[in-house]
Amino acid sequence: MELIQVADTVAREKNIDREIVLQAMEEAIQKAGRSKYGYEQDIRAQINRSNGDIELKRYREVIANDDEIENEVSQLKLDQAVRIKPDAQPGDFLIDELPPLDFGRIAAQTAKQVIMQKVREAERARQYEEFKDKVGEIVNGVVKRVEYGNATIDIQGRAEGLLRRDETIPREPLNVNDRIRAIIYEVREETRGPQIFLSRSHPEFMAKLFTQEVPEIYDGIIEIKAVARDPGSRAKIAVLSHDNSIDPVGACVGMRGSRVQAVVNELGGEKVDIIPHTEDLGSFVVSALQPAAVSKVVLDEDKKRMDVVVPEEQLSLAIGRRGQNVRLASMLTGWDIDVMTEEQESERRAEEFRTRSTLFIEALDVDDVIAHLLVAEGFVSVEDIAETPIDELNEIEGFEEEISTELQQRAINWLEQKEQELKEKQSDLGIADDLMEAQGLRPEHIIKLGENDVKTLDDLADLAGDELVEILGEGQMTEKEANDVIMKAREHWFADEPQAEAEAETSDEAEA
Repeated sequence: MELIQVADTVAREKNIDREIVLQAMEEAIQKAGRSKYGYEQDIRAQINRSNGDIELKRYREVIANDDEIENEVSQLKLDQAVRIKPDAQPGDFLIDELPPLDFGRIAAQTAKQVIMQKVREAERARQYEEFKDKVGEIVNGVVKRVEYGNATIDIQGRAEGLLRRDETIPREPLNVNDRIRAIIYEVREETRGPQIFLSRSHPEFMAKLFTQEVPEIYDGIIEIKAVARDPGSRAKIAVLSHDNSIDPVGACVGMRGSRVQAVVNELGGEKVDIIPHTEDLGSFVVSALQPAAVSKVVLDEDKKRMDVVVPEEQLSLAIGRRGQNVRLASMLTGWDIDVMTEEQESERRAEEFRTRSTLFIEALDVDDVIAHLLVAEGFVSVEDIAETPIDELNEIEGFEEEISTELQQRAINWLEQKEQELKEKQSDLGIADDLMEAQGLRPEHIIKLGENDVKTLDDLADLAGDELVEILGEGQMTEKEANDVIMKAREHWFADEPQAEAEAETSDEAEA
């Protein structure tokens, strides 16, 4: 009965099934039995689940007379078996009762190790099953130890989580026995047990805190659309109400700011801007850049980029300390944001106007009046003119079909001439065809790369984003666009890996 009581106690303390503990005890007794009677013996132990009595038995398998014995200790042939058990048949087992074990010090130690190992394995399996579906949930815990800024958190006595230094709120003191809240952002199953990773700097942590503090969010009346954080300093959260009678910002702020203040206190004083979400991206970014006043927003949907124009006195406010305000707004909207003053915007537009006008004057051999008309109508490149239907060109004020047709033919001729020049330069520079087909690069970009000894797709893939920007020159491409081009150039490396592995396997099979 004592064994049953021990199993019950261990199962209760470790929060695992009693049956797992009893099976571990049986395995430990079996191992001790083999160490006494011989490791090649098939010794099996069974603990009576009601009274705790131990049955120790030796099993010997009966095999046919013409079969070969693999283990002389645990197997015997049929003609030997029938002398012991007359009705024995191949596949049967002869079972011998063994006397109870008198555990010595070493055997007892071995049994204890086996039991603890099995209990630990069961505990790890239980922890993984319990926490694998809790990713994204907030848990309460106590700081157990802190090493080099990384904290081990005891999660309600049921498991240990790791709060790494880069997942803590900057300058937040963590001391042993401190109570703490964090979000589970990853659970990994590893040989040494489940690794539960916690975070207090993750944007989702703030979103979950608001869900706990604001009943309307918990009930789904208000939806959190986006969160951006600079942990420990400032954050922005965009909220949308599905009930026209409820103000999403006011609900999140709470009476006298009680709800948002509870979140701010948990985040160590992090300032939180609550922004109403809207499908109108222009209005949304104006709200996201508050408290700065915005004069104009210009969107480039192809590049997911926007130019935001603010008055001169509002520029530093819009950008924020160390670019924090515009960076958080960019994270919240998912678009790249370029903030400029009205004067800077005017200068940029004038420069773009001059550049495009000069291009059309040179490429189409027209006067500056027609070139200015084309720019004013929104034409950006010669390709735009070549690809625009004649009917649309005719709609430009002062254009007739004859003029439109002639302009389009000149555009086509110029593009063909440029293509021929490009082929000649490609040949002269030794540029590979795969680089010519690289996505995100214009013909003049490719020539510039060839002149700088970047002549294949692999050469392009080997570059860093800032290197590509430097080669192409100022204003040709942002570093983000350059990184996108390079990642696109690297895609064939990853696509080739499975094919190379398959070829290697085929080669191995052929050799075998």
